[in-house]
Amino acid sequence: MPVQLNHTIVHSSDQERHARFLTELLGLPDGVRFGPFTVVEVANGVSLDYMTVPGPITVQHYAFLVTEEEFDQIFGRIQERGLEYWGDPHGSMPQQINHNDGGRGVYWRDPDGHALEIITRPYGSGS
Repeated sequence: MPVQLNHTIVHSSDQERHARFLTELLGLPDGVRFGPFTVVEVANGVSLDYMTVPGPITVQHYAFLVTEEEFDQIFGRIQERGLEYWGDPHGSMPQQINHNDGGRGVYWRDPDGHALEIITRPYGSGS
């Protein structure tokens, strides 16, 4: 079996609230409680396992490959909520999307500051 990512733990100040933030924006099923985690499953069998931790949260980056239709839906929800978003990971393209590799991409932050991204083409895939 080739190596595959199965899950990653997402530290959070409130795992239920932040898992719900992600599932609502991405249009995913609600997270499921498993031990100390709220597990959010994505289509390729990978899960983000949210865990409430005390103290400061180390910010991470999570990127999701989506279809063009899903991009429109998710980006619409980002705009409906009035969330800040950027066309680049450094925040130098506010309120813009990018068109890297002939697709579309956008970045925004979750309530703990984690950088979230949706893209319609994998980086380096060409145009």
